[in-house]
Amino acid sequence: MKQHYDVVVAGSGLGGLVSAIILAKEGYKVCVLEKNNQYGGNLQTFVREKTIFDTGVHYIGGLSKGQNLYEYFKYIGIIDDLELKKLDEDGFDIISFDNDNKSYKHAQGYDNFKKQLLNDFPEEKEAISLYCKALQDTCNKFPLYSLQSGVPIYEDTKLFETSASEFINSLTANKKLQAVLAGTNYLYAGEAYATPFYVHALSVNSYIESAYRCIKGGSQITKALIKQLKLHNGEAYKKSEVVKFNVVDKKVTSLELSNGTEIFADLFISNIDPKVTLEKVGKDAFRKSYVNRISNIKSTTSAFSLHIVLKPNSIKYHNKNYYHFKDYNDIWITNNYTDESWPEGYMVSMGLKEADCEFADNITVMTYMRYDEVKPWEHTFNTVVHKNDRGETYEEFKTRKTEQLITELEKKYPNIRASIQSTYTSTPLSFRDYIGCNKGSMYGYVKDVDKPMQSHLSARTKLSNLYLTGQCLSMHGILGVTISAIITCSEIVGKEYLINKILNKINN
Repeated sequence: MKQHYDVVVAGSGLGGLVSAIILAKEGYKVCVLEKNNQYGGNLQTFVREKTIFDTGVHYIGGLSKGQNLYEYFKYIGIIDDLELKKLDEDGFDIISFDNDNKSYKHAQGYDNFKKQLLNDFPEEKEAISLYCKALQDTCNKFPLYSLQSGVPIYEDTKLFETSASEFINSLTANKKLQAVLAGTNYLYAGEAYATPFYVHALSVNSYIESAYRCIKGGSQITKALIKQLKLHNGEAYKKSEVVKFNVVDKKVTSLELSNGTEIFADLFISNIDPKVTLEKVGKDAFRKSYVNRISNIKSTTSAFSLHIVLKPNSIKYHNKNYYHFKDYNDIWITNNYTDESWPEGYMVSMGLKEADCEFADNITVMTYMRYDEVKPWEHTFNTVVHKNDRGETYEEFKTRKTEQLITELEKKYPNIRASIQSTYTSTPLSFRDYIGCNKGSMYGYVKDVDKPMQSHLSARTKLSNLYLTGQCLSMHGILGVTISAIITCSEIVGKEYLINKILNKINN
């Protein structure tokens, strides 16, 4: 590790790595620092009993040739290194409810999406068509999302002030269809009357265009990114936790690592949650109004994930995901659970080691969990690098929650218990410690129609050489974070220059 670089990136999540690659390609001497034993943030995987589990990337949209994420990954140089399996085109996401024997399909391709829904809702052709048009029209208003030239300036304030639940409900009086259209709101931790429709549209559209599973887990994306970074003479270091940003005269001069090392640079990019970044920089380095704004932004809820190692050849691999809810009238408020009613919904996804595997070797079940449930142990910290036992009561808590979730799963999948070889869990504390997000937040900051601009942060900070990137800036998800990195880098090398350079290469 050198003592001085052109750019130092704190955090090796997708936003940090993409930013580092773009700047390295532009000739900057770049260094990425990661506190964990593994690069990648939400792209991280872990292995139990020779079984690979994803921590955050269960499937990816927009990866067919010519689509938005495909083209960005092609520009970054990683698309050819990815091993992917396209999910079921006639139903990559399945929505279901208690006391309803039917299940409802989200299909790939807008014509097919409409066709599959019309099989179950033949009288709702107009509503389904209007819904699809609204998704596409909304996405087209975001230039970088839709691979168009132009900087992301949005004059249509209705984009930010129309809630997803109200808009969807305005299309049809059919409560079941309303629930089916909104049935994948776990993708963005949707909140009734708060989450804007554009968040729903940007999240869902990519998957309707195409949906893929990463074979052997999402960490292959990280490996491809690190390969590209090194190809362009960038550097990356694990087990290098940034504990402090040193500031002199409104400018960051260096970073301090937990081992005492001090690293200097001309420019710094924080891929750490902005709330946490403020703590590491020191709040007195910023205007009070800026600190208050970031401090008061609400973080999205967190999750409890149950990772199941299956007995060999016990459950056939399902090339799709499942979203299940107890009540189709309540899909926007499943985070408002009680201890007795938890979980009120969940998402089920299978991992695969080979593209043509017949049987699944693992299942991940994700459901909401509020941070206050793990607050009794919030003073603890536990990662591979910094091992720590949270104590017997924490293990009892996880065991109780595991049993509750499996009992709920049995209602939908009666034979699931007999197929379980072993289970592992992650809680909001796991997300907090490994990812570094505020209170284990799944998707950064809440987008709220009543406060449309509060959670939209500029990549520029009030310090002249400190920039932000990652899911807290504008949009979460693989595509959203990739675009956030492009926006961050455009602040450094020039907006029109970088964006036009990328889009010209995509279009040629």
